[in-house]
This record gives sequence, structure tokens and C-alpha cells, in this order.
Amino acid sequence: MFDSQNIFFTTATINKWLNLLEKDEYKDILISSLRFLVQNERLYIYAFVIMPNHLHIIWSENNNKVKETAKASFLKFTSKYFLKNLKQTNPEFLKRFFVNKRDRKYQFWQRNSLDIDISSEKIFDQKLNYIHNNPLQPKWNLVENPVDYKYSSAKFHEEGIDEFGILMSYYLA
Repeated sequence: MFDSQNIFFTTATINKWLNLLEKDEYKDILISSLRFLVQNERLYIYAFVIMPNHLHIIWSENNNKVKETAKASFLKFTSKYFLKNLKQTNPEFLKRFFVNKRDRKYQFWQRNSLDIDISSEKIFDQKLNYIHNNPLQPKWNLVENPVDYKYSSAKFHEEGIDEFGILMSYYLA
């Protein structure tokens, strides 16, 4: 029996749909942040894919009386490291994220990421398939087989291999 336990499908998109996540070093920033949150029992990750300009993830937060949500921590941490890295390696590209708002000079993530409540196993499976097939879409054409895309949970769900040590089967949640 499927128990959603506040499981969500989230899409977080890089501001202006810029391909910041094209390089692995930026994908690795996302993985590091997710790993930290998993290791500190702030969230559980069931599936993900990191695309050149967005992230799809199925996750649930462990509401352990932390003031800031895991999602907010994730977006804040990754933004901080994007800024640090771009200042050092690509200040010209960094300019494209300039917003000069009251609370920040740069914005890396679009506001109001998409969150969909996963209320059934059918919806979970639909979102899981969508995530794993995203790298195969004609727009991206990153791989021919979902398990060949490194920054995805497809290999975990097909072969039981979790290269990043961040995933959990939703059947065990």
C-alpha cells in the first residue's frame, strides 16, 4: 500500500532558464547539498534528475523542528556556492544572474518552484518515469538510455546502484 507521507515532486529552475547546470561542477554543488540534507536527516530523496537548467526531484522533508525548510536550505546553499564559483571562474556569465534586489544582487533560482503533492502510487510512478526520461527528450538528447545519465536516480531504480548515496526506495519509507 502506498503511503505518500508528504512526498512531493518539485521542479526547481535556474533563473531565466540559463544552462548553469550544464557543467558537472555545478551539478555536484546540488548533489553536495542534497547529500548534506539527507545525512542530517532533513529530507528523503526517492528520485531526481539534474538537467542543464533545472532539477526534478521526488522528496519528502523530515519535519524535525528546524526553522528553515530543507528546500529553502537547499536553494540558499546552492546559490551561495554558485555565486562563489562563478565569481572565480566565469564573472561574465555571473552578470546574467544580476538582479540588484533589496535582499540580493544575484538570483540563481526562479521564484516559486513547482511542487506537486504525490498522493498515489500511480502519480509517483508517472513522475518517476517523467524524471528518468527527461534526459532523452529531443530538446536535450543527453543519453539514449536513462540509466546512462549520471545525474539521475534511474540507475538506482533499475539496478539498485546509488552512486551519490542519497536515495531511498519509497517502498521502504
